[in-house]
Amino acid sequence: MKILAIEGALARCSAAVLADGVVLAAAAADAPRGQPALLPPMVQDVLTRAGLDAAALDAVVVGIGPGGFTGLRAAIALAAGIAQGAGRPLAGITTGEALLAALPAGLRAGRAAWAAVDNRRGRVVLEVFAPGADVPSAPLVVALDSLPPADSPVLVLGDAAEAVATALRARGNDAHAHEGLPDATHLARLAAARLRAGLAPRPAAPLYAEPPAVTAPAGAVPA
Repeated sequence: MKILAIEGALARCSAAVLADGVVLAAAAADAPRGQPALLPPMVQDVLTRAGLDAAALDAVVVGIGPGGFTGLRAAIALAAGIAQGAGRPLAGITTGEALLAALPAGLRAGRAAWAAVDNRRGRVVLEVFAPGADVPSAPLVVALDSLPPADSPVLVLGDAAEAVATALRARGNDAHAHEGLPDATHLARLAAARLRAGLAPRPAAPLYAEPPAVTAPAGAVPA
């Protein structure tokens, strides 16, 4: 099974090609706002190094957020174009699912997992996974002083992990931070596992927790 994965939700964009569980090629770059320019050549590079063209793929997977509007739009549009052009299925993976898939074995044991993304507006976007669950809640946008109740020990993931874990500990909760950013290699492995299990793919639609911070001028036609 050959899968192309594309990720651009947060401050790092990445691409990877996975074939039968082996990463044939991968690339990543820190890019707080550079995903539209970086992702197309990055994807072409990993396909070239993997010795594949899009027609040889079995599926394309893309990170759907929560994350930044520009990065999500660039990654999803690119993935959709490749999948449609090659006649291959397209699947989405949330930021929280990708972060959870990257965890070392055993690190989460007995804990809920909260994927926490800094929305750069003084709040965080949470995807909450109950202990043992691999499907998150709908994204929740909250301030650090208004976090939801934690009914069990919590492992906090993502770029806002330390801030959220600190706020939980100040409230008396058992919380541990495991900071990180989603990576295309983990998207590819998770998508492969779901396809092997016969699970229906998650739609590749952007998972915006809030409207974009920038709106079009009055009278402008949306892109």
